Amino acid sequence: MNRREFELVLGLGGLAAFTGLGGASASADGKRIGLVIGNSAYRNVPALPNPANDAGDVAAALNRLRFAVTLLTNASFDEMRRGLIALGRDAAGADMAVVYFAGHGMEISGENWLIPVDAELKRDTDAANEAVSLRSVMLQVSDTTSLGLVILDACRNDPFAAKMQRSLAQRSTTRGGFGRIEPVGNVLVAYAARDGTTALDGDGRNSPFTTALLHNIEKPGVEVTFIFRNIRDDVMEATGNEQQPFVYGSLSRKAIYLAGQPSSTDQTGTKQANATPAATDAPSPVVPAPPPPAVDPTLVGTWEIMVPSDHGLSRWIWRITGDGTYKFRAEGPRAAKPHEGTITAMNGHWSLHAIRGLAGWDDGGSYEVRDATVVITGKLGTGYWKRSLQ
Repeated sequence: MNRREFELVLGLGGLAAFTGLGGASASADGKRIGLVIGNSAYRNVPALPNPANDAGDVAAALNRLRFAVTLLTNASFDEMRRGLIALGRDAAGADMAVVYFAGHGMEISGENWLIPVDAELKRDTDAANEAVSLRSVMLQVSDTTSLGLVILDACRNDPFAAKMQRSLAQRSTTRGGFGRIEPVGNVLVAYAARDGTTALDGDGRNSPFTTALLHNIEKPGVEVTFIFRNIRDDVMEATGNEQQPFVYGSLSRKAIYLAGQPSSTDQTGTKQANATPAATDAPSPVVPAPPPPAVDPTLVGTWEIMVPSDHGLSRWIWRITGDGTYKFRAEGPRAAKPHEGTITAMNGHWSLHAIRGLAGWDDGGSYEVRDATVVITGKLGTGYWKRSLQ
């Protein structure tokens, strides 16, 4: 398959839901919103190697966990500001809202700041006009019914602090890393390194903190506070105890799961943090909640589209099943390679994971059903698929 065909298959061919593949969480019907920012290409200080990679990988994981995610890479101040405003509007009344930021961050006089790629920060007093305050980020995720979560892999040694001119009133009050915070309500804030310390970039594709986050966040049956306990231990082991992640905030006893509730056998074992205590009399049999439907019923069936090329028209055919699987084949000149995998499709959003043929590919976007036609928009384009009689 040539590159153009490959892009068309992936950009136009997915029929699934934006929600992830790992059967999700505490509220099957709950709205989940996410904003992921990865700032690597800073314009006025040396670039960071990992944040863009970290953000892309975290956005994909949140997609699979049924979050409607906006991904910003190398975002300016205005882009970060507008992204947070949009997130706050969408998060109002949602079940969960998550903000993940990787890049430079610092504390100035007790205020914590996330730094856009276009910041200059010649003086400490410039932060209010060139950076985004952590306090405003927490505010945007605070109006949810279950959880507002802010994850910051942004406590690196900060070159802005070294060159910044300090005002007389704020001498010696700028430091690398973030300062301690006290979130209120149902907001948790996770630092890659505890207050007053800095985090490591690492030598791989992802930082040690984000590596641990990706390893743990999609594990089903693990309550959210235990996810970050596991991340803490993984990071400390990976860094020889040089870096200790830390979580700030306090939740109620209600157990919150990102990747699905524990099975009945899990619930009889070790008790999760924040779980509601069980009654002391004989427990009722645990009946697991039925999983949410994998695919919108209106998408179940066979769909086709005609794709032009230099060698004529190819007919592409997708078979979508209600159990969350698909099969693709093509007919015609230089037909695209057949492939199959898992899909979800619900509430106008889709996500696809290829297992055979194009193994390892993930994509996501939106869909709209119009009688016998469905309009699919993915990473690389939009396609109009017609229902097939096959």
